[in-house]
Amino acid sequence: MLEWDDTPASPALQPAAAKPAQVGGYTPHPAIVGAATMTSHAAAPKQDALFAEGGATGLEEIKMGGARIRVDDKKIINCRADLNQLVPFKYKWAWEKYLAACNNHWMPQEIQMTADIALWQDPHGLTEDERTIIKRSLGFFSTADSLVANNLVLAVYKHLTNPECRQYLLRQAFEEAIHTHAYQYCIESLGLDEAEVFNMYREVPSIHDKAAWSLPFTQSLADPDFHTGTPEMDRRFLRDMIAFYVVFEGIFFYVGFVQLLSFGRRNKMIGVSEQIQYIMRDEAMHMNFGIDVINQIKVENPHLWSAEFQQEVLDMIKEATELEIKYAHDTMPRGVLGLNAAMFNEYMKFIANRRCAQIGLKAVYPPAENPFPWMSEVIDLKKEKNFFETRVTEYQTGGALSWD
Repeated sequence: MLEWDDTPASPALQPAAAKPAQVGGYTPHPAIVGAATMTSHAAAPKQDALFAEGGATGLEEIKMGGARIRVDDKKIINCRADLNQLVPFKYKWAWEKYLAACNNHWMPQEIQMTADIALWQDPHGLTEDERTIIKRSLGFFSTADSLVANNLVLAVYKHLTNPECRQYLLRQAFEEAIHTHAYQYCIESLGLDEAEVFNMYREVPSIHDKAAWSLPFTQSLADPDFHTGTPEMDRRFLRDMIAFYVVFEGIFFYVGFVQLLSFGRRNKMIGVSEQIQYIMRDEAMHMNFGIDVINQIKVENPHLWSAEFQQEVLDMIKEATELEIKYAHDTMPRGVLGLNAAMFNEYMKFIANRRCAQIGLKAVYPPAENPFPWMSEVIDLKKEKNFFETRVTEYQTGGALSWD
């Protein structure tokens, strides 16, 4: 079973006997180390000079007589190889994540919302505090996944110069669209005020603060004058990748995940809860892919991972964690669903420490415990049957996936 907050396990590309090196306290996947240390083929000709320092885009002039791609020509950033050539793979873990994501397909309208609609329309079905949690969660998530999609399409894809990684990004962008579709489907089904929910990032301070925190990182990479190829710019790219994959997807979503999944644990809003289960499973895969990319960049560019930069990242994670804790207190000023805001003080510090460990950093908080151990199990979405239908509704070909 996939551990929702662990680094993903990918089959190794190098011989099994090879031992992965330690990188800043993080043991990278054997595939990552192998990809970074593969020996070059001396007899192979060099690539055309048209691939200038700073990376190719895949839109360069096509010339007759160009050299064939060698595995060693590929890089995560600043690649000088033809990005139109998917194979040979250098980062097989990226391709395997793409295949797993394709097997993980689902659509929002496959999930029944009948019981949710009845409960929402019942004036005594939910408390006002419970209704606030649902609206605030949908308000933040609908904005968040749009920001993530914009970041992928407008910024990350351009600078991540590896075709198998780009293949996964294309699938991720589609999944972000599915998530936004899911929130719209929930909002429409429940008859919520669409303008109110979708505009919460401009009206609710704790939602605004998280969205505003993330936006500069997309604007940074989308700047037409930004190009990788120098230590300063490469470090900026690495920082912004950490901001989105580790913080935005790996920290900012988790209060909402716990809150909405807690409804399902109490047999309330089961359709919304099921949508969030699917979304959370997708987001765990997105985050794990991003963490692999971050650690691959570190392996290939160790000079970027300076003590000063590590401290900058730690400060960034701590600042974001405090924003998420503030959001928890804002959305649930009173105890509800067996939860209280104080529990999220501990939980978010636990999550922050996990994220630090995954990219090879020291813990940003003293040892913290997980008050919601059931969250580690929710990601296992094998469902035998939808109670309201007569057909099986687990993920398409989901039984073929290995989440260990």
